[in-house]
Amino acid sequence: MRLQLGRFLRLQPSRVFIKVRDGEFHFIGAGAWYSYWRDPYHLMLTIPWVGFLSIFVLLYAIVNSLFALAYLAGGDCLENAATGSFLDAFFFSVQTLATIGYGSMYPKTPYANMVVMVEAMASLVGIALLTGLAFARFSQPSARVMFSRVAVVTMHDGCPTLIFRTANQRRNQILEAQMRVYLMRDEITQEGKFIRRIYDLELLRNHSPSFMLTWSIMHKVNKSSPLYNFTQESLVQTRSTIVVSLSGLDETVSQVLHARHNYSARDIICNSRFVDIIHHTKEGHRYIDYRHFHEVEQDAQTTFVA
Repeated sequence: MRLQLGRFLRLQPSRVFIKVRDGEFHFIGAGAWYSYWRDPYHLMLTIPWVGFLSIFVLLYAIVNSLFALAYLAGGDCLENAATGSFLDAFFFSVQTLATIGYGSMYPKTPYANMVVMVEAMASLVGIALLTGLAFARFSQPSARVMFSRVAVVTMHDGCPTLIFRTANQRRNQILEAQMRVYLMRDEITQEGKFIRRIYDLELLRNHSPSFMLTWSIMHKVNKSSPLYNFTQESLVQTRSTIVVSLSGLDETVSQVLHARHNYSARDIICNSRFVDIIHHTKEGHRYIDYRHFHEVEQDAQTTFVA
């Protein structure tokens, strides 16, 4: 029991490195495909397509080579194959594994038929695994959602308001879109212990029945807000981060998709507002100009105090 526990502890990472850049925490190696080599299924889902195909080709060559050696171990057991020829045995294994069956080479001994039977079973399992992995990779929903590079604090309805905006780049509809925003910052408890605390930021509207074009997310900085009485300098000192999480149902593939974005303390600009991207034509129609999606302009003096 003690030996198994020691082996388990050796397999687990003993340290997780956290790098702080501009008030934002970055976990070294988190989310990287190569960090999942102990979890083959997760690795095959996260590795790039080039790596996925390379691993498939490598395993395909190894499996056929092993079966070729198994045929060679049986001596002259393949009809129309040169005795002791690795290439003939290898290509016969390829034909058997892919169930091609050209007929020029075929097993002529009970030993060879037994190896063919094992290889046929391995082929069924391999094709099932490959098909499942390929389907899982293709079926993974991906959200093409664009977030503004910065968030601003400006007056809205007489109250300082934190605002950032997002846009659906696919131009289709994300149904029942849900937006959640959190504030993460360093704090010291009454007992003098360090803690990384997470606060929910209440939004003016956190739900959209159909998110297709743009969406401005607003949080009022009033007395009930965790940002009340905070300045940009205090946000930097406490290493505050605004974490944004968007989820919804993609109407095209009918699957739930997720998108997230982080705003560090230096990404929050006070006394500014976003440039308007909704314009009117002479005919009275409206259009959206995404060229100014990330641009901001100076506004009246605004503080975090309501």
